Amino acid sequence: MGDSLSQEANWRVRTSRTLRIVDAFVIIWAVAGAYSIRFGLDTSFTTSGQDSSYVWLSIFLTITWWLMLGAWGTRQNRILGSGPDEYKRVAAASLWLFGFVAIFSYVFRVDTARGYVGIALPAGLSGLLLGRWLLRQHLSMHRQKGRRMSRLMILGGPSAILHLAATLVSEKHAGYMPVAAYTPGNSSPSQELTNVGLPVLGHEPETHSILDAIERCQADAVAISAGVQLHPKTLRQLGWELANRNVGLIMAPALTDIAGPRIHTRQVAGLPLIHVTTPTLEAGQRVAKRLFDAAVSAGLIVLFSPLLALLAVLVKLDSPGPILFRQERVGFEGIPFKMLKFRSMVVDAEARIAEHVDQNEGNGLLFKIKNDPRITRIGGMLRRYSLDELPQLINVLSGSMSLVGPRPPLPREVAAYERDVRRRLLVKPGVTGLWQVSGRSNLSWQDSVRLDLYYVENWSLAGDFIILLRTARAVLGGRGAY
Repeated sequence: MGDSLSQEANWRVRTSRTLRIVDAFVIIWAVAGAYSIRFGLDTSFTTSGQDSSYVWLSIFLTITWWLMLGAWGTRQNRILGSGPDEYKRVAAASLWLFGFVAIFSYVFRVDTARGYVGIALPAGLSGLLLGRWLLRQHLSMHRQKGRRMSRLMILGGPSAILHLAATLVSEKHAGYMPVAAYTPGNSSPSQELTNVGLPVLGHEPETHSILDAIERCQADAVAISAGVQLHPKTLRQLGWELANRNVGLIMAPALTDIAGPRIHTRQVAGLPLIHVTTPTLEAGQRVAKRLFDAAVSAGLIVLFSPLLALLAVLVKLDSPGPILFRQERVGFEGIPFKMLKFRSMVVDAEARIAEHVDQNEGNGLLFKIKNDPRITRIGGMLRRYSLDELPQLINVLSGSMSLVGPRPPLPREVAAYERDVRRRLLVKPGVTGLWQVSGRSNLSWQDSVRLDLYYVENWSLAGDFIILLRTARAVLGGRGAY
């Protein structure tokens, strides 16, 4: 077992070596390409009366760019495979380098060709980000099979360990595989932990006992979760010992569904205090979101106008009844509005719900049937690829909906909401959202609520843009739509 684990751990070395090679190839390609396009094959040229050798500048850029990617930690294994940190570091290292070149040129009055820089930077940055993305897909495929993951031992209370382990198992692309649990100060064994295949290796709140458990399960990292009963001095000693053994230390506080921009760490007398800012959607943010919605929805209506006309004709020819289906939904702050969709069901579909209550396959308050007999022939295709929702762009343009937001609920659903769930109404409902890109109708009611509340708590314009990009992939795949 030890040999197999050692071989599996070598993926970090291989990945890091691969990244170094890919980075070097991309940088050389970008810099050499920029030189060839801008100056041809001459090794020097004259600009503004000054002889400048861009061969040496190209060599300097290539070496320095490659070194800065390493200095900015873009090849660290803990950031590979998930999250935006990897991409941010690549972009930061590249922009800092070219910013330095610009400042140097200005201060020392060196006339640097703008075309050269204008080709090298975007080409190189795009290539580096593409390389990281391709590696991420490669890692994700391995991690879905349980390979190329960090073995994780979790310390804390039983319930906190269960929650963290379940989350990491469901998100394999993050690269952590829980292999054992340790419950300091909790001597009663947890049958739940054993049932999920997570052995409890001890409960003594002593550093040497924890280290012995780490050796036994051969963990690459240790996660400190909520409910851990360890003295701060013991935690500090444990951190030192883990650093000496090259074992990662992860703090997993009891905060859930909080996005990074809302979390700020402040040092007070050596204590890292975590500040969580209150979620707010200020007037300026609302205006920016509204302008974004209006501009994009208007553009999409114009772009899709031939498709909208074709679908309208198909709906009309397929079955008798109106082209558009107008349904009352609840919007921002509980204000009702009429949501538009292409009609995908027979005209009396709402009246026939009672006939099919026993066939309901929806989650919680939602009524869904996979093979709904009320759906028309063209309606099945429209629903599979979400084409029936295209008229909602008119709702977005009119201001009753947003491009991205929580799922627009029915009045009967809102009437049954618990107090916390009503927070979904603090922002406008969306044509798409986290629910759309995370499983659609296959999600449980609890997961749907959790995703919508996460969006309300952590909204950002950049996040909206990412969700829109992910929506295209979800719609083309057609998974979870019925």
